[in-house]
Amino acid sequence: MKKAYLNWSSGKDAAYALYLFQQQEIPVQKLVTTINSEFDRVSMHGLRKELLLKQVEQLQIPLQIITLPGDVPLARYNEIMEKETCQLKAEGFTHSIFGDVFLEDLRAYREQQLQKVGITAVFPLWKKNTAYLMKEFLAAGFKAITVSVNAQLLDASFCGRIIDQKFLSDLPEGIDPAGENGEFHSFVFDGPIFSKPVTFQKGEIVERSFAPAKTKEDNCFKEEQESWDTRFYYRDLLS
Repeated sequence: MKKAYLNWSSGKDAAYALYLFQQQEIPVQKLVTTINSEFDRVSMHGLRKELLLKQVEQLQIPLQIITLPGDVPLARYNEIMEKETCQLKAEGFTHSIFGDVFLEDLRAYREQQLQKVGITAVFPLWKKNTAYLMKEFLAAGFKAITVSVNAQLLDASFCGRIIDQKFLSDLPEGIDPAGENGEFHSFVFDGPIFSKPVTFQKGEIVERSFAPAKTKEDNCFKEEQESWDTRFYYRDLLS
């Protein structure tokens, strides 16, 4: 019997992947989220854990949190994730759902790691036109706010903005409408998969820098990250 869990980032891609997958025959029985132990926040998005828990409460799907060290080397990351996915396999899970749209290397990496434990990776949004994807996302009734933006590509005014047609129209030329090249990350607070909207307040904007990977062993996507993943603005959201 097929049984699926979804890799939950708290953002738009994961939310829309869940929405689409819920319309299929395989039920999503668990959400899995990685938390940065140094900040106790969702990895990459910087969302507070307590707000993640409020969000998942409205989704009414069990959540499994995987805690990762703040600056985890790839080898250690793989070790932790393999242990966790082996446990999920033991619980009967057969499919792992991701909200990825592009990045062939990332998809190949996910598939390779999951094959080791006998779980099938599924990508409901793969290769969708991102302009059309965002149109579908908004038309379905989802509401999201940007929680982090790439400071090399977008100024701080884009951080903490509601994602709507005005936001999409204001994006500079060359910026992917869904932020699929790492331009921005989001927090979804309402939509057809929620029992009721998640309430929050906007906090301050902070800027953080990250050193690019030094070796290929420490980061299997070194080329991509060296080009953009170094400096971000984060909008803190308070529950």
